[in-house]
Amino acid sequence: MADISASSKSELAERNTNLFIAFRVCFNARFYYPVFAVIYLDFGMTLEQFAILNSIWAATIILAEVPSGAISDLIGRKKLLVLAGVLMVIELVVWAFAPTGNPNLLFTILAINRILSGLAEAAASGADEALAYDSLDQAGRKDEWPKVLQSVTRWQSMAFVFALVVGGIVYDPRVMQGCADLIGLSVALTQETTMRFPLYLNILTALITLIVTCRMIEPPNAHHSEQRMSIGAAFAQTWKVGKWILSTPFALMLICAGAFLDSSIRIFITLNSEYYRLIEYPAVLFGVIGAGTAIINFFVAGWSRRMAETKTPNQGFLIISAVVMTAYLGISQFIPYAGVLFSWMLFAGISMTGFSISFHLNRVADKSIRATALSFKGLALNLGYGLLGIGYALLVARLRHSPELAEEPDALFRAAAQWFPVWFICGATLVGLMQWQLKSKPPEIEEKPAQ
Repeated sequence: MADISASSKSELAERNTNLFIAFRVCFNARFYYPVFAVIYLDFGMTLEQFAILNSIWAATIILAEVPSGAISDLIGRKKLLVLAGVLMVIELVVWAFAPTGNPNLLFTILAINRILSGLAEAAASGADEALAYDSLDQAGRKDEWPKVLQSVTRWQSMAFVFALVVGGIVYDPRVMQGCADLIGLSVALTQETTMRFPLYLNILTALITLIVTCRMIEPPNAHHSEQRMSIGAAFAQTWKVGKWILSTPFALMLICAGAFLDSSIRIFITLNSEYYRLIEYPAVLFGVIGAGTAIINFFVAGWSRRMAETKTPNQGFLIISAVVMTAYLGISQFIPYAGVLFSWMLFAGISMTGFSISFHLNRVADKSIRATALSFKGLALNLGYGLLGIGYALLVARLRHSPELAEEPDALFRAAAQWFPVWFICGATLVGLMQWQLKSKPPEIEEKPAQ
């Protein structure tokens, strides 16, 4: 590790926040996102298997999320981030070179990929924000955190423009065949070949992610000690923070409301490529649509910052809920071409949700429990996503019994989409009632956690 004492706290904060931004960009900008659902179908999976694989991914995060956050609080953030980079490289290699001949073997390999991906997410979740926030806090610059979050969102948006456009292009066999012919390559490119190209590109970004994590510097932190590096200490830390969350209405409702909004949006976002196809967009434009999403999020970052700084969390919940409900009502109509606007509204909603949770939870959590608290947040988000994924798989399986839907995958997807507005309005009402019942306080008057 680099000599921490040789750098000022301010310089360390600058270095770590810049590397935090680079980590978020490389870790999250996936070239396969514009064709995420379609790629699984191309590999030979069904919609139900796709939902199950994503539930496996979420379940892995659920099991590993909080222990990893506790370990991060005890032994330092950097070790967990380096582990996340290593796991990211392995998960993408496993998927990119998975054979497609045997469906059962393929499902097993993709399940391994989902487990590795979930472990990487769990290792990164909480540790990355905690390292950056701790660095700012120790330099007396924690008020700059909203600006850092805004920068993260905007850099991610620009990276997504590139990754999503390129991902959509390299996935399309016609475009890639045209490029090969143009430069004189004597190859015949089919969908079976080009569906792996986005994955190959992401192996490169995974290697960059690993390099970025190795260059981070752990902020000096007195509560890290060899004495506490044990499984028992990790569980003790988890228990302490869990009790704090349950006894802190604001933190509890912030996590619950965020979990509902995030999972409700994310479950459909993972199916977006199928939705784009049904509103008559060709696959080659999926990346362009994703770029449009990224450009919108570039501007949403500023709105999210102003909303977090000027609105109460309850007001923010109502604003985001209105955006998401409008989006789902529009999506259920499957309007050709123009329906993409409603998909973009979902992305805006999930961006505002993530910004709001990070802003408020980092403020209310003491530094000694910050990564664990953020991991509880990640746990709740992925628990909601996993349960909703199972619910979606059960819904599709039930709808498949209908004679008019059984033989028509497009009709099956359309029918399932009609249930999203119903689910969202019921869930939002329940969360609103919980907020009223708990009467959660704003973070400014929240008590410090018990030590």
